[in-house]
Amino acid sequence: MREFWREPLSEEQKAQLIDVLAQQVVKRGLSAPAILFLELHKPFAFIGSQAGIVFSPFLAPFFGFDRIDQYTQLLSERENWERLVERIEELTEEQRASRAKEQDR
Repeated sequence: MREFWREPLSEEQKAQLIDVLAQQVVKRGLSAPAILFLELHKPFAFIGSQAGIVFSPFLAPFFGFDRIDQYTQLLSERENWERLVERIEELTEEQRASRAKEQDR
């Protein structure tokens, strides 16, 4: 049986995981629903990460054990939820600015 959270994530790993997740959210145009979900469920951050561990046998074939391990560890800390919201907002603003520049041309 594999062991979860054997090594803590470094700040660099956390930043990279948050960036990848935020880029996927913005790419799919789900910024507003994602921010709403994250803000509403921030108090349940640790419980949600534990649910990810519980359902890992069903999720592992789709996402891989290592990714589930990293994301459950990342999302177990409430401050990472806030960092994720901030990154989604940054990327959304960058996307709006680039679209505005294209329309001005």
